[in-house]
Amino acid sequence: MLQIGLRAHDYGKKSAEELADTLSVFSPASIQLALAKAFSDPPVVPGGLSPGYARRIGNIFARKNIAIAVLGCYINPVHPNPDQRENMLRRFEDHLRFARDFGCSMVGTETGSCNPDCSWHPDTEKPEIFELFCASIERLLNTAEKCGSIVAVEAVARQHTISTIELMAKLLNRFKSPALKVIYDPVNLLPVEGLSEPQAAFFERAFEAFGDHIVVVHAKDFRMEGGKKRGDLPAGTGELDYSALLNLLMRKKPGIDILLENSSPDTVRDIFSRFRDIETHYNDKR
Repeated sequence: MLQIGLRAHDYGKKSAEELADTLSVFSPASIQLALAKAFSDPPVVPGGLSPGYARRIGNIFARKNIAIAVLGCYINPVHPNPDQRENMLRRFEDHLRFARDFGCSMVGTETGSCNPDCSWHPDTEKPEIFELFCASIERLLNTAEKCGSIVAVEAVARQHTISTIELMAKLLNRFKSPALKVIYDPVNLLPVEGLSEPQAAFFERAFEAFGDHIVVVHAKDFRMEGGKKRGDLPAGTGELDYSALLNLLMRKKPGIDILLENSSPDTVRDIFSRFRDIETHYNDKR
């Protein structure tokens, strides 16, 4: 059965209790929880987390039968200001230390750019930035391996340090750590100018390169506008071939957490229904 979940902060910034109540109406299997984005009163400074806080938050969602699949701690691992980069890395390490107290094992981030806000910068593609990113990841992996947690990284085409299927494979081959895994967002990985191959082939190519390392899938949609990708649409409302993607996931990653991005109370039930229809058709053909 498809494990369909939500990105918690798409439903407003609230207290943990209020957010759990809001999300439970839609019966998600799991959520991505970014404390700083989802909660009205998060501990955002390094050293602010504790096992007690994490356990309380995990229990609030567990009482609503909502699992926390991944903690979102989206930092810029190549931030041009060393002091700010250090602060971000320390905060990520805190999430790694206490992830299991929340009831999950994974902490997720994108891979940053030479601009503080992670927007496109031409220098991000330089080899020395990849090396700086690797230095940050190596530090985080040292913490993760000691704590039994996972650093889950997400690629973004053109914009971030890890921007292609090939660079993600290069990163994984560099470290070969059981603590380094992938959040697979096919829309984020789509080239900005669009694909020169069928989408199904693009999905298969990603799985051939790093499928064994995928631990979470992000689901949203895109549309080509003026020759460029607009990639912020709710899943199933654009041009992504969800039939091909979900069939691939059910075949190769059964039960993986599929977390909807950019959904809302107005769209989420339709998305769940579309995904369930694809699942039913897949099962009927088996």
